[in-house]
Amino acid sequence: MSRIRAAYYDPDGARYGIPTYWWKGAPPGYATRRQLTAAGLRPGGQPIAAQILWRGVGGTRAAYLYRVDLARPKRTATPAQLHAVRAALTARRTCRVCGVVRPYYIPRSLGECLDCAYPMEVAA
Repeated sequence: MSRIRAAYYDPDGARYGIPTYWWKGAPPGYATRRQLTAAGLRPGGQPIAAQILWRGVGGTRAAYLYRVDLARPKRTATPAQLHAVRAALTARRTCRVCGVVRPYYIPRSLGECLDCAYPMEVAA
């Protein structure tokens, strides 16, 4: 085992407080949030079970691990929630001045679509 790996290997949690492994050295049964999401799961309120430490840009980096057996399935949005999100996104594309729904989000700095904000450029 290399010195770098040995520095980050603490399966008992005596040195770092929680079980710690090196990059790609975690045992099966643990997963990061992204890995849980890819599997259709979420941590579900469980505490951090372990961590992975590695040397990266700016110093030591950490990734927290959760137990897969305690993970819960991802929640799905209700039809009402999906409708609310669709309505909010449509409102972001609707110009307050001309009322046209644009194919782009209206810049908040302008508060109106580009055609209303710069009418001379459209006419040319």
